[in-house]
Amino acid sequence: MKMTYREAVRQAMREALAADPRVFLMGEDVGRYGGTYACSKGFLEEFGPERIRDTPLSELGFVGAGIGAALGGLRPIVEVMTVNFSLLALDQIVNTAAALRHMSGGQFSVPLVLRMATGAGRQLAAQHSHSLENWYAHIPGIRVLAPATIADARGMLAPALADPDPVVIFEHAQLYNLEGELPDDWHCDIASAAVRREGTDISLITYGGSLPKTLAAAEQLAAEGIQAEVIDLRVLRPLDTDTLAASLRKTHKAVVVDEGWRSGSLAAEVMARIVEQCFFDLDAPVARVCSEEVPIPYAKHMEEAALPQVPKIVAAAKQVTGK
Repeated sequence: MKMTYREAVRQAMREALAADPRVFLMGEDVGRYGGTYACSKGFLEEFGPERIRDTPLSELGFVGAGIGAALGGLRPIVEVMTVNFSLLALDQIVNTAAALRHMSGGQFSVPLVLRMATGAGRQLAAQHSHSLENWYAHIPGIRVLAPATIADARGMLAPALADPDPVVIFEHAQLYNLEGELPDDWHCDIASAAVRREGTDISLITYGGSLPKTLAAAEQLAAEGIQAEVIDLRVLRPLDTDTLAASLRKTHKAVVVDEGWRSGSLAAEVMARIVEQCFFDLDAPVARVCSEEVPIPYAKHMEEAALPQVPKIVAAAKQVTGK
């Protein structure tokens, strides 16, 4: 069945709402407007205002309300419009949701799902375009997901809702219009990375909105005789280092592609783990392609220049492979 990434997210939420009366959706514009990215269009009419709740522009408040609802036995899906705005709710996410199980000696858990858009490429300028997933991947007590395919957009929500602890799902804004076939078996776990393309010469490691660009780079490299394996991290915390290590032991070279800024990036963490676990398997230093260290510009040509692009990935892979 052909569908968009947006429709896959929508189907996943609709299924969850229909299957479990404890599930409800809350956030800015999720009701009457149908969601900033139209993922909840029609839900207010279908499920009613008790389960599809528009909130004030108060991220700290409605994320905190979601935590309270989860503690009270409900299964909230809280939508934060964009990762930039989620910084207003960091106190609730870091100091309460992520910490409560540990602070209570395991007496309380917070089964909360936070969804938010991330990433650039739509000329929305700096305050709507950043990739801060690595900030969340830094925090113990939460699971961080980045569905990059239609199947993962469809399949990750159900296991996220079943998790007794907080789960943050990052949906790259550039992927909502992505269209493709939903495989018959779209179910997935929320623990492992995925090999999206087999290869023997170099591992290209990425996630989220950078996956289509990395796959395109792999195709271009193949035309030039370099067979790249593409790893989709898709679970940013906890990282699946076994899949990374298995790939590195086959290819012996790696480039990490990350839309976050280079300094303190998730790419830096991946590179460190590769060196810790696979140093003697490497035939060349690991490289990374990240965003330029500037607030993401509004102007289209400058925005494109700031982000990882296919030519940059190809050039890095060629440099690492020496071809």
